[in-house]
Amino acid sequence: MATLLNRKKKVDDLAETAGTSLAADAFRRMSRSPVAIVGAVLVAAFVLLAIFAPFLAPKDPFVRYPELVENLRAGFVPGPQPGFLLGSDELGRDFFSRLLVASQQSLVVGVGATIVGLVIGMTIGVAAGAFGGWVDTALMRFTDILLSVPSLLLAISIAALFSRGSQTTVIIAVAIVSVPIFARLLRGAMLAQRHSDHVLAATALGVKRSTIVFRHMLPNSLGPVIVQATLTLATSIIDAAALSFLGLGDPDPNRAEWGLMLSKSQTYFDVKPELAFYPAAAIIVVALGFTLLGESLRESLDPKNRR
Repeated sequence: MATLLNRKKKVDDLAETAGTSLAADAFRRMSRSPVAIVGAVLVAAFVLLAIFAPFLAPKDPFVRYPELVENLRAGFVPGPQPGFLLGSDELGRDFFSRLLVASQQSLVVGVGATIVGLVIGMTIGVAAGAFGGWVDTALMRFTDILLSVPSLLLAISIAALFSRGSQTTVIIAVAIVSVPIFARLLRGAMLAQRHSDHVLAATALGVKRSTIVFRHMLPNSLGPVIVQATLTLATSIIDAAALSFLGLGDPDPNRAEWGLMLSKSQTYFDVKPELAFYPAAAIIVVALGFTLLGESLRESLDPKNRR
């Protein structure tokens, strides 16, 4: 009886997964994972808040309000009061509105840096994996040089090369840090695909090399890269905030950005620690959301986890 039940369970499991693609099966498993759901909720909330931040902000985040400014004095920053949920920042502006609008800057920098790094890294990875030989050697030695420098130190060094910091310089600095990660990941996947049966069959049939690379090898190598892009979004947001905190981002004091807000709050930490707590908490929660989602996506796409 127990044997029959076990056989029936195996048949049911096979029927459940039969005929489904890897993507559909991964989505099914992610929808059942509490970790993936939490990560997706955090990411979705962050993206929606960032997109609609200008409309959700109750006050103008760039205006100094008289009722807040008049209460500013040495050793005191106004806290929550009617009309101002989190009180004032160090210049008499609505702190809650600036916190919301700052999410938009973090999203732009994180997505922009990830896309730029992904495009450059994929170009290097495809070239190295497709051609091999001296091309592979030269490109991989270049990525090894980049990987030999700690990521944050490399981003600081690149940002410091520009005469004046800006949002663009932060995106470039953070993007270059992620280039070798994408390049090596895609190159490894491409090398694994080079000796697969379908690539060998296409080569034996006389299919053009470019067709084999872009229609057979590359599409089957993108899974790990997509997962890494999700994880890189988290580190990009953290690195961008770190550059702004160190004064290597946009120096405009009117710009609302979590790293810059965290930097300005250090002077007033003994007076109003909330000025540092809320931006830091926002960075941690957003990075955690992307990390949880990325790790869940990686586990779901792993063929070893398929049942």
